[in-house]
Amino acid sequence: SFKLNPGQTLALVGQSGCGKSTTVSLLERFYDIQNGQILIDDVDIQLLNVQWLRKNIGIVNQEPILFSTSIKENIAYGKEGNV
Repeated sequence: SFKLNPGQTLALVGQSGCGKSTTVSLLERFYDIQNGQILIDDVDIQLLNVQWLRKNIGIVNQEPILFSTSIKENIAYGKEGNV
């Protein structure tokens, strides 16, 4: 388990097969948990709108594809209305 404070950044790092992708999939609700809870601001994520939840999570995959532009523009590329 882990707890983050507002504005804090989390990096999941480890060997292949240690559960990084599974953790992200659970957080984004691609799978629903059978035991325990995942809370955001003390609210169970199963009570949150899935589309809203996924729009408000920023993820950089293990093998990101970068375009030949600035890092800022690469990040903004994935967010609607930003360039």
